Amino acid sequence: MTDKTVTVVQTKSPIGRPGDQRQTLIGLKLNKIGRKAVLKDTPSVRGQIAKVAHLLRVED
Repeated sequence: MTDKTVTVVQTKSPIGRPGDQRQTLIGLKLNKIGRKAVLKDTPSVRGQIAKVAHLLRVED
């Protein structure tokens, strides 16, 4: 059984962004520029990625 994953890399800072976007980054296990996280590819994770897509780079 293979679980699909998605890799996200934070490319921009959350400084000056709304608090909910900061919390979304923390939920994605990101909080500093350059950090990478490998996450399960689920609809909830995709929704979080879409919310802060302007701060991330997605690598499939």
